[in-house]
Amino acid sequence: MLRVLSRILIACLALAGLAAAAYTLWTPGAREVRGIHDLGANGMWLSHGWIGDDGWFSKYRKKASLYRDPERIQEIAVKLRKYHIKDVYPHLCPAEPDGTIPPVDKPQTELLLDCFHGIRVMPWIGGILDTHCFLESPEWRDNFCRSAIALLKEHPRLAGLHVNIEPMPSGNQDFVLLLETLKKRMPPGKVLSIAAYPPTTWLQPVISVHWSEEYYRAISKPVDQMAVMTYDSAAPMPKIYEHLMAGWTREILSWTEDSQVLLGIPVYDDTGVLYHSPRVENIKTALSGIHAGLLSSERLPANYQGTAIYCEWEMDDWEWEYYREHFLSKSTNLQ
Repeated sequence: MLRVLSRILIACLALAGLAAAAYTLWTPGAREVRGIHDLGANGMWLSHGWIGDDGWFSKYRKKASLYRDPERIQEIAVKLRKYHIKDVYPHLCPAEPDGTIPPVDKPQTELLLDCFHGIRVMPWIGGILDTHCFLESPEWRDNFCRSAIALLKEHPRLAGLHVNIEPMPSGNQDFVLLLETLKKRMPPGKVLSIAAYPPTTWLQPVISVHWSEEYYRAISKPVDQMAVMTYDSAAPMPKIYEHLMAGWTREILSWTEDSQVLLGIPVYDDTGVLYHSPRVENIKTALSGIHAGLLSSERLPANYQGTAIYCEWEMDDWEWEYYREHFLSKSTNLQ
């Protein structure tokens, strides 16, 4: 009996060793591909303070000086241009239960637009489904659209709107209807952007945070841009996330022919949750997977715009440098 158990143990150890060796040799990503996938039109999510009114500062005990200082606004504008961030989504959530979006600070918004010339500013509006956002209600949808359009008319230099409602079950037709209505009411030339969910995966087969091919095609018709939240995958190991990201990149770009695509890069530290480990999902593994997915095509798809970093307030100096070294075009002037 002891000999049998010993043989079983040896066999198990051998299999474990083979699995470890296979994982070590597996290279699903492509790290050393700088410049060829940077089109100079990347995106980034920004915090509420950049355009929000004073009520946000008092409610969350934030220092207004961190956002209201003209020199600091100019400083972040210079950094965004330096790293080829063309589209930004300053937070303006959540919507009120009646659909009204939060107010902005008018002088601050105009000051930010003064400093952000050449950068497209699209307020990030929405909230939590069935808590702030009641899509099945025609009245809620009408109030939401009217409130958002009023913001664009009051600040005509805003490039458009960025809608983010979470969670959003695949197949939700009320969301499609909201986007169709919003796009029809927006002034000509304004961009309708959304925070989209990644395709389904066996790692996390939950339809409320993953979209089918059919739903991707339906959503892409009324919108101009999808910034896809290609993270929160529940991937247990870095290479598995790289492999998943490469596959998502190919799928998303093939399913969204009617809108431009930005592929999300996570730089946040949301530890202690099952769906995200910063050791697994980070700027290194995300870029590695994106590069691998893009390299599988002979040429870049016409609907590929670049990457979208979530989020500016979590980005540190090392991550900015890594982004420069492993993604930005070699011809970029970083002086």
